[in-house]
This record gives sequence, C-alpha cells and structure tokens, in this order.
Amino acid sequence: MGLFDRFSTLLRSNINDLISRAEDPEKMLTQILVDMRSQLAKAKQQVATAIADEKRLRDQADAEYRQGHDWEQKAMLAIKEGRDDLAKQALMRQGEHMSAGQQLEQTWEQHRAETEKLKNSLRDLNDKIEEAKRKKNLLVARQRRAQAQQRIAETMSSLNEKSAFEAFARMEERIETNERQLKASIEIEEEFTGDRLAQDFKALEKGAVAGSVDVQLLALKQKMGMISAGSPDKKALGAGRPDEETVPAEIEDAEKKSH
Repeated sequence: MGLFDRFSTLLRSNINDLISRAEDPEKMLTQILVDMRSQLAKAKQQVATAIADEKRLRDQADAEYRQGHDWEQKAMLAIKEGRDDLAKQALMRQGEHMSAGQQLEQTWEQHRAETEKLKNSLRDLNDKIEEAKRKKNLLVARQRRAQAQQRIAETMSSLNEKSAFEAFARMEERIETNERQLKASIEIEEEFTGDRLAQDFKALEKGAVAGSVDVQLLALKQKMGMISAGSPDKKALGAGRPDEETVPAEIEDAEKKSH
C-alpha cells in the first residue's frame, strides 16, 4: 500500500468515526480539518524523506562516476610510465565504479519518477484541504440555518393556534366588560353626587358665553360698517351686508343672554 493510500485510508477511518458518533456538525468539521492538516504534515515529512533519498542516490551515482574518472586518469598515468599491468588494474577499477554509477543512476531515475508522483499527490491533497477549509464556513452556515428552521417548525407545531386566538378573544371580552362597568360606575356617581347638576349649569354657562360672542360679533360688524346703526333685519344680520337693516331686538336678546 502506497504512502497516500495509507493516508487516505486513515483519513476516511477518522471521518467515518466522527460521523458515526453524530457529534455537533461544526465541531465535527473542525476536527476533520485538524485531522487533515495533521496527516498532511506527516505526508509532507515522508515526501521530504523521499526527496532526500532521491538526492542521495544522485550524489552516490555522481561519486561513482567521479571515481571512475579518477581511475581512468591513473590508468593513463601508468601507461605513460610503461606500467601496463597497473594500467589494466586501474581500468578494471574504473569499470567497477562506472558500472556502480550506472546502476545507481537507474535507481535514481526510478526514485525520481516516484518522488514526482508523490509531490503531485501532495499538491492535490493540499489543494483539497484548502478547498475543504473554504467550504467549512458555508457548511456551518447551512447547518445553522437548518437548525433554525427546525426550531421554528417545532415552535409552530407546538403552538395551538386555536387556543391562542381563544385567549385573545377572552381578553378582549374582559376588557370590554371592564369598560362597561367603568361607564356604569361613572353614571351612578354622577346621578347620586350632584355631578349631573353641575354639568347642567356648565351647559348654561356655555350658552351664555355663546350669547356674549354673538354680541361681540354684532358690535364688530357695526364697527366695520357691515351693519348700520339703524334697525337691521335678522336676515341682514346673518348675511353681514352693510346695505341691509338688522333687527335691534336681536341685539338686545344677545345682550340679555350675555348677562
């Protein structure tokens, strides 16, 4: 099983365990992201180790090639000195290092290809975790909205609409009954305490005030020349035209009312 296969299996196991426990969705999403980031950190470490192994293989192959080149130089020196026997041994040593270098280079090529796959998988995993982080807030908001709707639905279902309106009707009837009782109490109070008599006198006083206002109105019209000082008739007095006569008796009646 590969590195990311093990990672995916472990992550799915953790998520399924959280879901099976039916925890709070927001807490569950937060915990899933925490597990994702934790596993991602471990995966990064393992990929870094793979990259380090790749570089080590490359360095080992290069070192073998360098040693092979050194033995070739030694063989050339032995030939110049007339030591073919040493030159042959140096060439044999050169072949050993070059062969080892070629094997290490082949291993390095394979390892490098695997490392690139791991790096690409790590990038994809990191992108998916970043996307999950962006979606978390949206999912939490949707969950809260669903919970709010559920609470509203439960409240509506628990509310007995008929009994609520009946309670309002009873309260309205009670208020109206209190109002009628208050009006009745006021009438009785006025009837037996003389308040009605006082109101009757107040009505008379209002009539007297109205008569006084009539007198003032006639006097003002005379001052303005709208009513002559002669004997205007009643119609002219009401119309207020200066070329018509008024009835002096009305003025006298108005004056009597003012007294």
